Amino acid sequence: MRRSFFLASFLRIILVVLPLAVAAVVGFRERWGLGIGLTIVAGLVLLAAVTALTMGRLVQRGLAPLQKLAEIAPEQAPTLDDLELPKYSDFDDLAGAIANASAKARGALLGAAESRHQLEALLDSLQDAVVAVDEAGRIQWANRAMQRLIPGSSGQSPVRVGHALVQTVRDPEVLECVKAALEERTVCERRTTTMVPGRIFEVNASPMEGGGAVAVLHDITRIEQVERTQRDFVANVSHELRTPLTSISGYVETLLDHEKSLGPQAKEFLGTILKNATRMNRLTEDLLTMARADSQEAMLRPAPVRADVLIRDAVAAMRGLVQDEQAELEIGETTAAEVLADTDSMVQVLGNLIENGIKYGRARTATRSRVVVSAREVSEPPLGVEFSVRDFGQGVASEHLGRIFERFYRVDKARSRESGGTGLGLSIARHMVESQGGTIRAESELNAGSNFLVTLPGVQAPR
Repeated sequence: MRRSFFLASFLRIILVVLPLAVAAVVGFRERWGLGIGLTIVAGLVLLAAVTALTMGRLVQRGLAPLQKLAEIAPEQAPTLDDLELPKYSDFDDLAGAIANASAKARGALLGAAESRHQLEALLDSLQDAVVAVDEAGRIQWANRAMQRLIPGSSGQSPVRVGHALVQTVRDPEVLECVKAALEERTVCERRTTTMVPGRIFEVNASPMEGGGAVAVLHDITRIEQVERTQRDFVANVSHELRTPLTSISGYVETLLDHEKSLGPQAKEFLGTILKNATRMNRLTEDLLTMARADSQEAMLRPAPVRADVLIRDAVAAMRGLVQDEQAELEIGETTAAEVLADTDSMVQVLGNLIENGIKYGRARTATRSRVVVSAREVSEPPLGVEFSVRDFGQGVASEHLGRIFERFYRVDKARSRESGGTGLGLSIARHMVESQGGTIRAESELNAGSNFLVTLPGVQAPR
């Protein structure tokens, strides 16, 4: 920079001096001769060179501290007071601007470093294992839980920055989840049991905005054990209650049918016993059905079946309840389209929905319940058939619609106890429908009835 500045200054001075030099040569040649004119020109050129060199040194002296300031990292740059600038320098404003920019950059870097340290400390304190990878699948960062999760042969964790994740983690579910987040830029959720022997992890991988992805491994081993224990307990208790409840119901029915010496009060007591025993027996049956569904013991076998056949079978199975409750059960619009479904389970699902409509679908001004069952083909993807079970009762408030498919959830607890409901029918229906690749939802409006919609995939629709 010193040489280029010298040449530029020298050329600028020469351009100013050259006309004077030419005039001097012409003038002095006529009076004193050509030699004196050339001598004066050489002197002027020498004066220009000396002037340019002096200016170059002065500028270099003023720019040297600024160059040093620009070369130093912002976090190590001195302040304006620490700079050794010459007095009355022309670069005081430039030096102040550079110093202020360095101070702001220093503050930003210190803040970013502090935030990074806090984030690392927060992630290190998590019990979940967290690992971040770049676009090429190389590890960028991993917290302590991730490093402890994969022990190394020499006592050091193989989870290191710069190493490929595929060479560090051998679990296929984790690698596929991270690959999906990197290539498809979508959130991926998986469940793995091979990451660590005897432990179950829930894997969540999400893409990062700047490229790469981050994966979180949540240990759900304890949760799975507790849920398994609860399912086993419910199944065992239900099995144990089944036999005595059946015996109680059988003996009470025998007494009511064949014992002629019973008085009105005794018959009333026995009727109450039979009613509650029947309700308990139904609860145990629902608990056993839910336990089998959770443990996947009840194998569903979806096969092509016509939608109108499913509706007719479900309506035929509910004729006894319709007569007892004196309800109206109608078949509306149907379709002969085929769906992939397990016939027995879908008849049970439609039966549960019809039963709910009969028990809770009676309007305040009506003397009996009215339920309409129908089906229609779904033209928009995914293709399939949508079953509808509609009642015209009091409806369900909007705050309950999101929870009515939960286990043991009841909108009207007093009315459910009176009708003998267990709070498991809709939960069982949702589990059976979703196990066959379908969906179930509810639409309702207060004092306008409820409509339960079940959608099943068609025979030609991709599952």
